[in-house]
Amino acid sequence: MSASTLRDRGALNGALIGCGFFARNHLHAWRDIDGANIVALCDADESRLHAAGREFGIERLYTDAATMLREERLDFVDIATTVASHRALVEMAAAAGVATICQKPFARTLDDAYAMVAACDEANVPLMVHENFRWQSAIQAVGAALRAGEIGKPFWGRVSFRSAFDVFSGQPYLAEGERFIVEDLGIHILDIARFLFGDATRVTASTSRVNPTIKGEDVATIMLRHESGVNSIVDCSYATRLPHDLFPQTLIEVDGSAGTLRLMADYQLQIHTTMGTEVRDATPPALSWASAPWEAIQGSVLNIQSHWIECLRSGREPATSGRDNLRTLALVEATYLSAREGRSVECATSSIGRLRDE
Repeated sequence: MSASTLRDRGALNGALIGCGFFARNHLHAWRDIDGANIVALCDADESRLHAAGREFGIERLYTDAATMLREERLDFVDIATTVASHRALVEMAAAAGVATICQKPFARTLDDAYAMVAACDEANVPLMVHENFRWQSAIQAVGAALRAGEIGKPFWGRVSFRSAFDVFSGQPYLAEGERFIVEDLGIHILDIARFLFGDATRVTASTSRVNPTIKGEDVATIMLRHESGVNSIVDCSYATRLPHDLFPQTLIEVDGSAGTLRLMADYQLQIHTTMGTEVRDATPPALSWASAPWEAIQGSVLNIQSHWIECLRSGREPATSGRDNLRTLALVEATYLSAREGRSVECATSSIGRLRDE
């Protein structure tokens, strides 16, 4: 459906596929957004499907996505399933002519991601990846300060997420994958680095597994060389035990030609220049349905889904479109390649993320 047609309509009707752990945040956020209605739900697990339907007052329930797409008149579909199902569901939605949001990680492989973007391009339907970390209020405040030139031209940065929070209790499948922290969490932190400093051209990474009960890596340190000239460090850990665990906060440091910026614990944003030091409170706004310690992430879900509705209305490409996410996925693949082979990897952003050797 064209943007001009969507502009002329009232509330946009959407459906959610996947009613698992994180999907409840999607549903709460949709309920808060004027101009968007979730009219149908789909999940292969009938007990989970009916529980979500009861909680959110949604009566049209499906266990088969193809049936739902055929029977419902939808303006968009929100895919909140695990990565193995993403390509089939995105291509199915594209074939039905339905604008699509897809949870991260967008795809298992870059080839799958390219195919999904191509399918939506050919069908002329919008595609956005639910890459929500950059939409946290504190991260947006950092981006706004940098764009305003408050510390001059950045030349060095660090984006850090370190915790020992038990993410496996809510999402036990995370312990079973051969790839864990870079694919599940590091993808967010790499995307923040792209958001703040621009695309990266070179990646040097090291990963390790500290927790013996999981299959994948739970610690990663990544050095990026950005097209902008910034050198940045992205570091992630789910093995770091701190006296005050900051989960799910991301800490940021940026050095610029005219000063420094620090996003510190508890969302305190410090800007230091020759004019002095200012500390701003970037605490996420309170939401009636938010719960500790997830408030910042839950706020980002509301922000990104509001952005999606605005883009559908205006015909703009979303900031975290499928095309944009190819570049973040390329950094994930470059990180794993660099860590596996113990060398620096060039990330060819000119070809939207194709990797090539030095």
